[in-house]
Amino acid sequence: MKDILGTALLDYYNNNYSEDIITESTISEADEMPLPYLFRSYKEMPVIEQKALQLAKGKVLDVGCGAGSHSLYLQNVKNLDVTAIDISIGATEVTKARGIKNCFNQNLFEQKDQYDTLLLLMNGIGICGKLERINLFLQHLKSLLKPNGQILLDSSDIIYMFDQEEDGSVLVQANKYYGEVEFTMSYKGEASATFDWLYLDYNTLQNACMANNLNCELVTEGDHYDFLARITRL
Repeated sequence: MKDILGTALLDYYNNNYSEDIITESTISEADEMPLPYLFRSYKEMPVIEQKALQLAKGKVLDVGCGAGSHSLYLQNVKNLDVTAIDISIGATEVTKARGIKNCFNQNLFEQKDQYDTLLLLMNGIGICGKLERINLFLQHLKSLLKPNGQILLDSSDIIYMFDQEEDGSVLVQANKYYGEVEFTMSYKGEASATFDWLYLDYNTLQNACMANNLNCELVTEGDHYDFLARITRL
């Protein structure tokens, strides 16, 4: 697969920034993902992300680290033991270059160590792909938790993106969960393969956690249907 994200991050880091990543999905038109935003400082982060970083403790796994902005704050400001992983080779190269000591080009399911905090930000639950995979996904996350560990993740309820009827009902596909989305990314004339991405409303996440013997707590909500959840063992 083409490493669209990694190529763009490397360009920005190496001062070759000339355009942004373009994303398209089954629920939205083409949209820009500004590269500077992926290199944001703590002060530039949304409140939800700031709160998650405040709550992070102990040995941390930053899943889908991107350019490493969250890991940098945890390692350099909070002095935590951080491991950053991403399936993008370019992303991990940038994260290492920015100073993260433990950074690996790795799929989440390759992880076997246990952590005090699992961090899945920027809709990190999205890598689950489809709702039918949520039990397997949560069970693997649970296996990576130390006894008093926590999972901090954010997501969005995207029901607002669908047409609403006069009676208040919403038109969604009958044969799948409305938060299942297919994405492509393109950059400088190159395009990624289509990939699955999952947005979860809080009630669905909470029910999935209960089914997997996990406690799910709503920590805070953002300004645009997004929320931060803290998940722990029962």
